Amino acid sequence: MNEEPKTKEQQEDKMINQAFQDLLDAYLASKHRKKVEIITKAFNFAKQAHKGVRRRSGEPYIMHPIAVAMIVCSEIGLGSTSICSALLHDVVEDTDYTVEDIENLFGPKIAQIVDGLTKISGGIFGDRASAQTENFKKLLLTMSDDIRVILIKMADRLHNMRTLGSMLPSKQYKIAGETLYIYAPLANRLGLNKIKTELEDLSFKYEHPEKYEEIQNKIAETQEERDKLFAEFTAPIRTQLDKMGIKYRIIARVKTPYSIWNKMQTKNVTFEEIYDILAVRIIFDPKSPEEEINECFNIYVNITKLYKPHPDRLRDWVSHPKSNGYQALHVTLMSKRGQWIEVQIRSERMNDVAEQGFAAHWKYKESDFTEDQGELDKWLRTIKEILDDPQPDAMDFLDTIKLNLFASEIFVFTPKGEIKTMPQNCTALDFAFYIHTFLGSHCIGAKVNHKLVPMSYKLKSGDQVEILTSNSQHVQPSWINYATTAKAKSKILAILRREQRGLQQEGEDMLREFLKNSSFDWTANHIKKLCELHKLATPEELYFAIGKGDITLGDNDKNALKEKSSGGWKKYIPFISSNKQNKEKEEEETKKTSSDQKIDNKKVITLTEDEVTRNYIIADCCKPIPGDDVLGFIDEQNRIVVHKRQCPVAAKLKSGFGNRLLAVKWEPGKSIYFPVYLYIKGIDNIGILNRVTQIISGQLNVNIHRLTIGTNDGIFEGRIEMFVHNVNDVKEIQNSLKKISEIKTVTRIDQFDAVPK
Repeated sequence: MNEEPKTKEQQEDKMINQAFQDLLDAYLASKHRKKVEIITKAFNFAKQAHKGVRRRSGEPYIMHPIAVAMIVCSEIGLGSTSICSALLHDVVEDTDYTVEDIENLFGPKIAQIVDGLTKISGGIFGDRASAQTENFKKLLLTMSDDIRVILIKMADRLHNMRTLGSMLPSKQYKIAGETLYIYAPLANRLGLNKIKTELEDLSFKYEHPEKYEEIQNKIAETQEERDKLFAEFTAPIRTQLDKMGIKYRIIARVKTPYSIWNKMQTKNVTFEEIYDILAVRIIFDPKSPEEEINECFNIYVNITKLYKPHPDRLRDWVSHPKSNGYQALHVTLMSKRGQWIEVQIRSERMNDVAEQGFAAHWKYKESDFTEDQGELDKWLRTIKEILDDPQPDAMDFLDTIKLNLFASEIFVFTPKGEIKTMPQNCTALDFAFYIHTFLGSHCIGAKVNHKLVPMSYKLKSGDQVEILTSNSQHVQPSWINYATTAKAKSKILAILRREQRGLQQEGEDMLREFLKNSSFDWTANHIKKLCELHKLATPEELYFAIGKGDITLGDNDKNALKEKSSGGWKKYIPFISSNKQNKEKEEEETKKTSSDQKIDNKKVITLTEDEVTRNYIIADCCKPIPGDDVLGFIDEQNRIVVHKRQCPVAAKLKSGFGNRLLAVKWEPGKSIYFPVYLYIKGIDNIGILNRVTQIISGQLNVNIHRLTIGTNDGIFEGRIEMFVHNVNDVKEIQNSLKKISEIKTVTRIDQFDAVPK
């Protein structure tokens, strides 16, 4: 009889060995070549390297690499090289071993992947650089050589998200925000649908815990009703498929809490108003691989005899797969209860590709990574092009990469009839740069379906596009407004920067010549005087303006240079106060709020009413009020700026400067008023405005600061600015206004003139 381990160390050892055995069992059950020896070697090496180290949750650190390797093996479906790399992914970063040590023991391929997964050590970045962004850039660079790098990173991120509960709140916001902004779209782009969905839901859970729980509860409450609808709707379909002799299974797909919440935000609807919470998935086994597509359409034809299809909601991803490999036929049918229900028709192979992405292709092709993956290769080449011309600013870089992760796609045709997959909302200019940089940089317009259109024209699926060029055409700064794809934007910016550098050099040469001819020396003080004269912040801006011809050097410049200097070179700051007393006061204030103030980002900061207006800045982009889910960000001046957690600006900050985030919570209070904006829309009627103001000011005693209202064809739209204490006040106002039968929409907006989503 085996004795149970006595000591904690023995118990943990047993737990570690059991976890590794589970990993080996999962690997042996897969179709991959059975290289158990190298996986065991990697496990033993990682176990020894991380010996004695614990995660924040208290468990031995080695449990994390084992869990990541398990996701890589069983959820993504990769083989021994990836499993070894997952087991070793933190060794170089967290221990004294180097990439060379890994290469000597496990070979160059595993070493290259581990290197791609290892963060760059800090201390080598400029002021505007971000270690977070630099690490992401390095990850993408290695990914373009070997796609397994990003797949293992996805597994690492998924396990970190599953165990995020043990992290500090500020770290939770950073990791959850970065996951939602970058890693979930990246998982979607790689076809890892299951992982994308789980990442989104976990991010939502940690960023908005109350809303997550509320939606979870509503999904559970309406489960019984959905089950009835599903059984009733699918019964005739099952009968029909049985008649056809098809081997199939039908499953219910329920929208995830995140996608429900996202739809509630973007469409300004309540949970009860979302009609597509339930979708139906028909997964079938084709009689032969050749008949797979025909059977998809055959099922479609037969089920549309039972239910009427929506004329505009057929999505054929079977004939034209998405660029992440996704294939299915989507049709929306009208149920007998008068509800639209989406039905997705896909084969077992298509279902595997939808869930596991590119990894599933290898399962069916029995091939390695050498096989050309078509659309994936094109996408990797685009990523490489963006990285070859790095953005100087961390936020710009993240934006550019984000642009390249579009999920919605359209199909357009070249003049010769070749089909090209493009992101939705792309323009003729995007298409020109997609074909070739030369074509884009000399584009003057396009012919779409044989009709002349400007380069800003938005393409639609099925358009045939011919790009018109001229050798005399050059890239203009305004083009950045017409470009929506990452490739077009990065190429335009690169060309403009190159031109700007050339003009700067010309301007500098012209200035040197001018100073020499006017008998002035080339000094920092002289350049500072000219910057002040022309109200420019930096010498570079001055050189550029001279080179471009916006500034013509003449007598005014000579006179400015003759004036007595106030002292040595100081960094030029525009709009300096001339009042010495004010200046000293400003400096004193800055000193007080910056270097002297030590901010501990490990603590949760409570925003009390008397402190909010004095010590914190309420972000102008989203204007949070007490009760909103918020976070703090330490800006360049060491001030704390409070943003809503779902604010688009905060989303970028989480991904670029996550180490400057703070966990912040409101302290309830009723003494300070905050501005808030409401948008209302409904059926126009006599006295509607009177009833709105009566409810807000009369019944609820809320001060209206500004109000605009307009009507068109019997529909009115209005915007109201008012002052409230907190989110509960806003909810009370919204609920009261919704009781007016003519009002159909009441939604909060971030700015008075903002357009509701």
